[in-house]
Amino acid sequence: MVPGRLLDLRGTTVTGDLLGRVVEAVLGRPGRARLDGARFTGDVRLAGVTFAGDVSLDGARFDRLASFFGARFEGNVSMAGARFARELSFHGVRVRGHLSLDRAVMARDALFSQTAFGHGLSCERARFDGYATFDGARFGEGASFRGARFGRTLSFRKVTGSAGFDAAHFAADAYLSASGRFSASRARADGALDVAVTGCGVDLRRVEVAGTTVLRLTDSHADLEGAVLRGPAAVRGRGRASLTSLRQVDAADLALSGLDLSSCRFAGLVHPGGVRLQDCTFALTPRGVRVSLRWPMLRWISRRRALADEHTLRGWAAAAADGTTTADRLATLYAGLQSQVDDHGTSADFAFAAMEMRRQASHRWWLSAYWLLCGYGMRMGRAAAWFALLAALTAGAVFWTSTSHAEGRASIPNPAVHHH
Repeated sequence: MVPGRLLDLRGTTVTGDLLGRVVEAVLGRPGRARLDGARFTGDVRLAGVTFAGDVSLDGARFDRLASFFGARFEGNVSMAGARFARELSFHGVRVRGHLSLDRAVMARDALFSQTAFGHGLSCERARFDGYATFDGARFGEGASFRGARFGRTLSFRKVTGSAGFDAAHFAADAYLSASGRFSASRARADGALDVAVTGCGVDLRRVEVAGTTVLRLTDSHADLEGAVLRGPAAVRGRGRASLTSLRQVDAADLALSGLDLSSCRFAGLVHPGGVRLQDCTFALTPRGVRVSLRWPMLRWISRRRALADEHTLRGWAAAAADGTTTADRLATLYAGLQSQVDDHGTSADFAFAAMEMRRQASHRWWLSAYWLLCGYGMRMGRAAAWFALLAALTAGAVFWTSTSHAEGRASIPNPAVHHH
């Protein structure tokens, strides 16, 4: 054994004494290391060791502490299917290549804080039975935890790079972050779920959360379609933050603040009355006069705030209607959201939109007349205009009648003058 050369200990039982002798023999700098199926019966402490080549520990077993604190890996590292019976520490480790922990089992705490992965991390279907932390980690090409299970609290704060937790199971509280693409579709959280992202897209479709949900978006956009949020939930935006879909969301207590909802789809929202809206922006209807073959044939549309679903239904948006958005459903949705908006102007616009959708759904003539005369009692300027027009017509009729009567009397000859 010499520094920088191949180290092959596949299937070997490595005691603490043997490991120390091996590290001493290679002067703390082994080359490529093949340790598949090895069993480490003593503490593994590799602080300061630099692996000059790829390292393979697939199926390895660590019966006691496994500490790689401060180690350096110049190539790729594979620990697929490895089992760690005690604590695992990768704190401060630098991996120039890619690290794989697919299907690995960590029975105790796993520490990955301040770790740098040059080409990313893969923990697909891995099991973290203890506390897990990745705070301050840097993922060059992202981190994947597809199908992973976290038995205790997961701390994934202030990380750099993309992260994917699709179909993951969080048995306790999870605190997640990302600065690239973030995805947790079909994930399940038995406790609280706290997500903070900056400058990226967030995919939370069909996520299920039993506890409190907090989503913080900074210059980011999120999709919550089909999410089931059983506890209190809040989505807070800063900068250019937006939601793209709340379709089929089941959330009895959902607070939205500081968000751009101009392109957000609300169709199928299970509890519209449970949504609270604060400092949010919505799409605006087009302004102008429309001529149609349907009654009323002449329509004028005033500018008001509206949901993106109405734009799609009326053909104002480029997106095609999917058939699930109907006028009567939108009427119910508008009515439920009307009282949950903190802005009086938006609340009034939603009340008007609810009546508009009822008119569209029922095609009753009296609703059209109600809209035409006074805008459902919310556009009294129309009533004033109709009154002014009626008054002008009445005055014109009276003037015309008076003029005709005066001309008729003037045309009758005077008998006294004729007799003389």
